[in-house]
Amino acid sequence: MAEKRSKTSLAFRLNATLFFRQLRTMLWLDIVICALFAAGLFYYTETTAYELIREYTKAAALGTGTLGTGALGAGRNTGGNQPGELAPGYTLSWSSTQPRALFLPELSRRLPEPLNQEKVGRWLYYDGAALHWREQMKSAVYQMTLPSDGGWLVVTAAIGRPLFVFYYCFAVILALEALSLLASLSRNGRSINRTLKPLQDLTASTQALTAKGGRLSPEALKRLTGALDSINVSHLDTGLPLTGISDELKPLAEAINEMLARIDEAYHSQVRFVSDASHELRTPIAVIQGYANLLTRWGTEDPETMRESIQAIRQEADAMKEMVEQLLFLARGDNDSMHIDWQAVDISALAAEVLREVEMIDGGHCFAASIAAGVTVEGDDGLLKQLMRILVDNSIKYTPADGEIILRVEERGGQAAIVVQDEGAGIPEEAMPHIFDRFFRADESRTRNTGGTGLGLSIAKWIAQRHNGLIEVVSRQNIGTRMTVLLPAVKART
Repeated sequence: MAEKRSKTSLAFRLNATLFFRQLRTMLWLDIVICALFAAGLFYYTETTAYELIREYTKAAALGTGTLGTGALGAGRNTGGNQPGELAPGYTLSWSSTQPRALFLPELSRRLPEPLNQEKVGRWLYYDGAALHWREQMKSAVYQMTLPSDGGWLVVTAAIGRPLFVFYYCFAVILALEALSLLASLSRNGRSINRTLKPLQDLTASTQALTAKGGRLSPEALKRLTGALDSINVSHLDTGLPLTGISDELKPLAEAINEMLARIDEAYHSQVRFVSDASHELRTPIAVIQGYANLLTRWGTEDPETMRESIQAIRQEADAMKEMVEQLLFLARGDNDSMHIDWQAVDISALAAEVLREVEMIDGGHCFAASIAAGVTVEGDDGLLKQLMRILVDNSIKYTPADGEIILRVEERGGQAAIVVQDEGAGIPEEAMPHIFDRFFRADESRTRNTGGTGLGLSIAKWIAQRHNGLIEVVSRQNIGTRMTVLLPAVKART
């Protein structure tokens, strides 16, 4: 079924424009045809009448002219008023009273004698008593009246048959024109659709690029550079106007605006990312430089200063190494270059292993577990283990000493749930929308030792999304936080 087009559709408007242009051209041609036929019929009638009247005038001058004798055909004498047949379809009669007539002086002066007199009148008659319009048309006559001998010479020409023939010929022409217009609608529609196909393809491509989860490759952006060269990185939020454009262009403009909004968001996110990364790396570099200068001045002579400096430099180097590794992890994730070894993973066993490792390292918190056996997902065991460690480490950092941290693994209606719950300080409500942003810390006063780099939850979110899952967060200040990772569960292989 053909798609219904609105009146603002570019294809509809182009097709309508072509249709009415062809209709206007055909109407003008029809008017010209009718005018030419009328002019031809008038010329033929007037010319024939002129020849007959001239013949009658000559005969009358010789004294032999009668209405219906000699060259004028059989009829009565000149003194009568009955018509005489001069030629097929033409009759000549004399009337003592002037018949109904229309006088056209300007036209009469342009005709040869004796039709050039201003008193020559003309009129059209038809048989009004006829019931059918066809009979009325066939009865049509063209009548000319000339002053003659105190009366009026009347020439009558039967024009009904030519009119009737022209009517049917003109009807055939109109029918052919109507068929041609109807055929042109479909033909023009196909031609317009072929012409607009590149535009429709561009719209579809742009919409596909801006679809959820779609990615903008450098080649795709390069193809759009020519169309968007007036929009630079400082005006990405300008967009394209959506008013006063057709249906075909509006989806393209909307798709481009949506794409620009995503590029603008990604651009500002990248700017923030570079700024935050520079800030985070500036601190350890400054610490390393400070201790290096300290060693240069008098650290070699003071063993205590040397030990303190070396320990600080080592700590800062380890922190920088961890941050750089996390940045590389996120960069590989953004570029889709992260290798994922997909296999069936028993996250119940994985969670138990993470819990044992954490209990060995951390002795300042109470750990509890509720791990259902045999919960299996499809994914990379290394990445999933990293995800669990990030959530548990986050709880450890924000939970005071002797606080309880609970790790649960269960299956919920076809989904595997990994739950990490703590009794920490909680997350402020205004910070909730930003906790997965890179380098974000809910408490800016925390240092890197207590608050981390601010990249852990960003990595956890990427891992969850890459495994077709999500992270749900519920937090109350001074009560605690519960983070739940939901992943598609699969049946364990036997």
